[in-house]
Amino acid sequence: MMNVTLTKTRILEGVWHGVLSCSTSEDGGPSIEVTHLGQPVDGVSVSPQDGDWLLRVPIPAEKISDGVQTFIIRDVTTDEILETFSIMAGDPLSGDLRVELNLLREELDLLKRAFRHHCRTTG
Repeated sequence: MMNVTLTKTRILEGVWHGVLSCSTSEDGGPSIEVTHLGQPVDGVSVSPQDGDWLLRVPIPAEKISDGVQTFIIRDVTTDEILETFSIMAGDPLSGDLRVELNLLREELDLLKRAFRHHCRTTG
């Protein structure tokens, strides 16, 4: 049995990159599947690199839509989930972020006013 660990390195130009490390004497490398909403993602590649394996997962443009889209990376041999990653996009998300940012700004202003008042009154 192969013990596989996955470390994300980056997302660049629509491709999720990671490094797979595994303890095995087999030359075939790990067997990986990536799914989105239960459907396999095409174009996933695993290639040898410096004693480890480079995993490349192209993020299909047709999978990007409003909300959060989650991709699951699993080891087919052990059926273990190695990693997940999510893509967030769209108007509903940006509205939520703006509201949170405005709340944070208001709280920061309140704290600044209270601190200034404290400094003036305690002299």
